[in-house]
Formats: sequence, C-alpha cells, structure tokens
Amino acid sequence: MGVMTLLLTSAVLQIMQDAADRAILPRYQSLAAHEIDAKAANDVVTIADKEAELILAEGLAKLLPEAAIVGEEAAHAEPVLLERLGDALCWIVDPIDGTNNFAAGNPPFGIMVALAEAGEAIAGWIYDPLTGRLCHAHRGGGAWVGEERIAVRSTGANPPVAAISLVFMDPARRAATKAHIAPHYALVDIPRCAAEQYPRLVLGINDISIFERTLAWDHAAGVLFVNEAGGKAARPDGRAYRVDEAHLPGLIGAASEVLWEDLARHFAKI
Repeated sequence: MGVMTLLLTSAVLQIMQDAADRAILPRYQSLAAHEIDAKAANDVVTIADKEAELILAEGLAKLLPEAAIVGEEAAHAEPVLLERLGDALCWIVDPIDGTNNFAAGNPPFGIMVALAEAGEAIAGWIYDPLTGRLCHAHRGGGAWVGEERIAVRSTGANPPVAAISLVFMDPARRAATKAHIAPHYALVDIPRCAAEQYPRLVLGINDISIFERTLAWDHAAGVLFVNEAGGKAARPDGRAYRVDEAHLPGLIGAASEVLWEDLARHFAKI
C-alpha cells in the first residue's frame, strides 16, 4: 500500500473501531425491546445503528470535510440525501450491516464504509467488530485483509458453491431463480450480511452470489473488494456497479470471470 492509502485506511479503521467500541459492542446481545424498531419489511433498525452512524459521520467529516456523507439511517429519514451519491466525493456508510442478525444477538454483522468519486467507489472498508477483521480495497491498489494483500480464490467445488439472496425478489422472480439458476449450483445459506458475503467470495468459502437489492451502503465497499481481489462483481448485463444507480435491481458477484459468465448466462433466463 502507498503511504497515503495506508494513512487513510488507518484513520478510517480508527473511526470504525470507535463506533464499534462506543455504540455497537456494548449493546451486542443486550438490546432492550424498545431499542429495536421495524424499518421496513424484513428490515429492522436499532439504537446501535443510529448512534454508530453519528460517530462514523462525525469522524469521516473531519477526515475529508469536502466529501458528502450518505449514511443508511440518515438517508432513510431524509431520502433527498441519496442525490449526493453522485457528488465529486461522497462517504457511504452502513453503521451495522446485518442488523437483523445483530438485533437477534447473532453474528455475522459488520461496519461498511466506502468513498466514492462521481458515482464510482474508489475505496472501501469492511470491518467485523467481533473478530477485528478488516477487508479493504482501493481502486487500482488491490484488495487487502489487514496488512496482507489478497487474491481471490474459488472453492474448487463442482458444482460451484452459491449463496443466492431471494429475500427481496418478487414471487415470480424467486420462482424463476429457483428453476433456472439453483439447479446448477450447490446452494448454501446466505449470512444476511453483505459485510460477510463479499469476503466469502474472496476467501474461498463461496463461489458466486446473487443480490437483488443493491443499495449503495450494502455493496459499494464489497463490489470494489471483490473486483480488486481479481474476482468479478457487476450488473447481470456486465455493466459496472455505480453507487448512484443503487435503485436498480440485480448484482452478481463471483470468484472468477468464468464463474461470473456462467452465472450471467443462467441469469439471463429469469
């Protein structure tokens, strides 16, 4: 890593650790019922999400005052913030990815932060507060786990191992996915946590993943991490994922170009 990249990563990690230590870990497995609210179908928010996002936003604002900040909870309360995703510089913050797991007192969950430039992610950080694992990537600078540069590796399984998220698909699309895609893969449970799913594609645990909902805070850091590691994460038609197009459905991640192309061919049938 270059000196500037190293310094930026060190600063972002400190901010993420601060949010974890002050807002997230003290409430893990100790949330009261009134500290958990339903936000949408299949989605909850906790007091830890809200407090962690404030800590992250405050720290990132000091780090790059010129950058916009779009956090998941702030954007939920004020959707007009989504228009800032295409700004010259924009921090994208998911204070707790995998909130459903966290609220139930279970792993995995993580903090995800990305820095975007004119709608394209240029850096991303994925932090696991329970293990201290930091996955990070910088455009053109490779993918890293901690201080170790990493290259993607597949499971080598036949059929390939697939984690397919059906949660946000409509019934017809869910049925088509099961009919035209599932039979070609060995299916495993999804972690319901992009902060865990993207590392699994790089670390040889899963070979492919399909995501229907593609919100910027869930995917900006992970897509960059997979691509910089030598895998491929892109829209099903091959277009690059952009954070300012996060309203569009459909995203494929794979541990290799070949695995991605095979999945894209099956995906075209649904």
